[in-house]
Amino acid sequence: MTDALYLADLGADPRPGGLVELGGDEGRHAAVVKRTRVGEQLLVADGAGRAIRGPVIETSKQGLVVRIDEVLIAAPGRHRWTIVQALAKGERSEIAVESLTELGADRIIAWQASRSVVRWDARAGIPDKSAKGLAKWQAVARASTKQSRRFRVPDVEYASTADIVDVIAGADLALVAHEEATIRLASVDVPATGEVVVIIGPEGGISPDELRCFEQAGATAVSLGDGVLRTSSAGVVSLAQLQVLAARQAG
Repeated sequence: MTDALYLADLGADPRPGGLVELGGDEGRHAAVVKRTRVGEQLLVADGAGRAIRGPVIETSKQGLVVRIDEVLIAAPGRHRWTIVQALAKGERSEIAVESLTELGADRIIAWQASRSVVRWDARAGIPDKSAKGLAKWQAVARASTKQSRRFRVPDVEYASTADIVDVIAGADLALVAHEEATIRLASVDVPATGEVVVIIGPEGGISPDELRCFEQAGATAVSLGDGVLRTSSAGVVSLAQLQVLAARQAG
């Protein structure tokens, strides 16, 4: 069975023989809910690419102490995978964040598209929900990082359409998933390194104005294949295809 992974501060220079304290909500969850016992092996990651593995040497209701037997460093990837995910109704947004994290997305941007049914922005009589919504997405990303035993938690942000234009401008490759595009994602040349951005629209699709805006900023509209995918699936399919393409083209 794979060692359970938790997230905590590892300090500036974790070394074998040292100790890591797992406290707070994370530590209480491990000690009380999961009933972790002395002697069990755990992984503890800092969410930024480093982790340690070792046995639990002390438990309490407040948390655990883990002895460092091994220090692990996640190898840096050649690409920074950024997915712009339009807000979707129900739990579809959270499903997308969960799956994108499992696949290794580096950055997930929540986007309030003009046709998004769910609204985070303030409206008449309705307060702004962006802080609460973003916190939920971040919590999902952290949980998925632990479940998938990854050492990096993706950056999760909230952005407007104007902000997305700036994201496109800074990318090495920017793509917009669109059902009417004539270029297939499978035919795209992925740069050897750099940031790759994929923009996923809401259930109602990306508006003509938004598509025009993104294309003028340098993005290319691409089709994901026959049929129309749910917004919660499109980003996952796009990322998986691009990762395969990048590996294949790298030879």
